Amino acid sequence: MNLASAFAASANKNCEKIALYWGQDEYSYARLWKETVLVSERLRTQFAVKPGDRVGLWLKNCPEFVPAFFGILEAGAVVVPINNFLKPAEVNFMLQDAGVDVLICDQELGAQFPALAGVRPSLKLYEIEGLNGLNKLRELNQQTREHALPKGNLAVIIYTSGTTGRPKGAMLSHDNLLHNVESCRIVLKTVEADRFAVLLPMFHSYMLTVGMLLPLIVGGSMVLIKSLHPPRAALQEIFQRKTTVLPAIPQFYRSMVSAPIQPPLPLRYCISGAAPLPAQVLKEFEEKFQIPLIEGYGLSEASPVVTKNPLDGRRKAGSIGLPIPNVEVSIQDDTGRELGPDEIGEVCVRGGNVMQGYWNQPEESAKTMRDDWLLTGDIGYRDADGYYYITDRKKDMLLVNGINVYPREIEEILYQFPGVKEAAVIGKPDPRKGELPIAFVAAADGVVLEEKALQRFVKERLADYKVPRKVVLMPALPRNATGKILKTALRQIEV
Repeated sequence: MNLASAFAASANKNCEKIALYWGQDEYSYARLWKETVLVSERLRTQFAVKPGDRVGLWLKNCPEFVPAFFGILEAGAVVVPINNFLKPAEVNFMLQDAGVDVLICDQELGAQFPALAGVRPSLKLYEIEGLNGLNKLRELNQQTREHALPKGNLAVIIYTSGTTGRPKGAMLSHDNLLHNVESCRIVLKTVEADRFAVLLPMFHSYMLTVGMLLPLIVGGSMVLIKSLHPPRAALQEIFQRKTTVLPAIPQFYRSMVSAPIQPPLPLRYCISGAAPLPAQVLKEFEEKFQIPLIEGYGLSEASPVVTKNPLDGRRKAGSIGLPIPNVEVSIQDDTGRELGPDEIGEVCVRGGNVMQGYWNQPEESAKTMRDDWLLTGDIGYRDADGYYYITDRKKDMLLVNGINVYPREIEEILYQFPGVKEAAVIGKPDPRKGELPIAFVAAADGVVLEEKALQRFVKERLADYKVPRKVVLMPALPRNATGKILKTALRQIEV
């Protein structure tokens, strides 16, 4: 069984059932599967895609994302989901690193193709607009069709922001993702009647697994929300489509608490991920709506779900919960020794959901794995009841709307600006976005810098959400005795 055949089996079983809702439009399993085959055949015949080739998927949230994703897998190729907020320079690195020669995107993103092809001349564009291929397809026997499986079982390469300033491609196999889907099915008690609201970006590993793969493989439905602005419109869609499961980030639940909406809601539970859930938001949400709000933890390298607070049972505020089925979690010291309850160490993960390694980065892969344990870089502990807690995050990482941002990447761009002598980026709490990047910059002798010019320079090269919301100009940045910039001191500065 691979992801393509799992989706084919689900489509065959639930042929006429609505798999995806998009505004007023409805898409059956049969239609999505036939479109999947169309994408697969076009990739093989027109674009000469072979098993094991990497195909870029650069789409905003839209119905086309589903058949494009499964169509790539059906062709035996590997999906490289690309953040649709990124600028061409950022996308170019991923295309080059993964060796992508075919890029699936829509017309709007396709307009940036010349900037991409200029760096990678072999790149071919597959523009996908609307699900209109039904009449062009011949009927296929889904039960007897062979589903190509690439060598090494590799299915997806998810790029994560890197501490070195360059993203790393986490290699997730068909087995990794199917393992995580099954674990989530068990712990979330997912059934065919469930309808999952999808309002976060589908390129993100969390939404890819929990928002798309889980409902479609189990035989449920996706309610793809067209826009989060205004939030009230998104909530109206959730009501209208009788959505039963809502995976979202803490900021969305905070907005629900303050919104003029009253229970009952059609939801049977909500899931909070991608960023820490404040205990106060959890308390106020459950008091207002009388619906379980389940906090969990995960990372792209683990496909991504690792722990969840129990749906039926005690949910501890501030805790990331218990390991999901068939996944082990351990708190270890630097030598790999397992620590006891309430002892603080590194959160380590082991199981069939753990990645195969980083694409073309064996040294980084070796640093991240120790005796089959994935070293998350997150610091935490477990209590006497076996619940886990995160006390500190990966070094310097920010979470902007639930998306990882590493300051080093922004700092590298700032240092390219003429006249910048020193640069450091930290995160500041923000009630709407979780955190915002703030830059501190010192100019070389005799140089006068302007905040707006620095922001424009970064915006031309990085995704908008990575652009510092404020640039603080200083004569010099604080350093310790060894010359290291003191970000702890920068965090104390009021901006």
